[in-house]
Amino acid sequence: MQNGPITKELERSSASGYVWTAIGAVSMLAGAFFIVRPVGLITLSLGIVLIVAGALILVGLYMLQPNEAAILLLFGEYVGTDRSEGLRWANPFYKKQKISLRAHNLNGERLKVNDKRGNPIEIAAAIVWRVRNTAQAVFDVEDYDEYVRVQAETSVRHLASSYAYDEGEHENSEEPTLRASQAKVTGALIRELTDRLEPAGIVVEDAKLTHLAYAPEIAQVMLRRQQAEAIIAARSKIVHGAVSMV
Repeated sequence: MQNGPITKELERSSASGYVWTAIGAVSMLAGAFFIVRPVGLITLSLGIVLIVAGALILVGLYMLQPNEAAILLLFGEYVGTDRSEGLRWANPFYKKQKISLRAHNLNGERLKVNDKRGNPIEIAAAIVWRVRNTAQAVFDVEDYDEYVRVQAETSVRHLASSYAYDEGEHENSEEPTLRASQAKVTGALIRELTDRLEPAGIVVEDAKLTHLAYAPEIAQVMLRRQQAEAIIAARSKIVHGAVSMV
């Protein structure tokens, strides 16, 4: 489903922030000393340079928590992704855009759609996903959170229209249905979500249907139909059993 070029994630290592914090602090203290007690113009200029350098060094500091990454940009150009943890330091001119690598839960809203037979049903799903490729998630789609939401809704709608809600009276009993074949339906949903979300660098870890029912306007009618079908099936078994005994 990828229509444009895929942005490849580049691993970018960063330096320990603790070391550069000490260097920046020492630089600023030395600069302040030369400014407070200037011996001449040279030492005053040196003090100003040291303070500016120390400030620039401290600007390059940033913090990353576990399962968090930083997109590094230099004047709008992508230079890499830092997945290190703790206090880190990189080029002060880099823009650091943080992105979460944790698992996200999406509880979809109840959707009213028609199943394979055209019966209106209500369906909803919960999806567990996370960012796998940070460059794709940031640069290949406008808003990856919104992208996941829209593609999840599209996938659930397509799933509902691909299966019947339950078995009909004259339908093939081996045909999978939304109500009776949950494992197969879940597998189909995960596969479709994976295909749709791959262009955004998103991986689907789990997906489950959280709500499945006939639409309220036909729920009573379909319930009576199911009861009638159950009675007919029971009578057929009784007749078959009686014939077998003869």
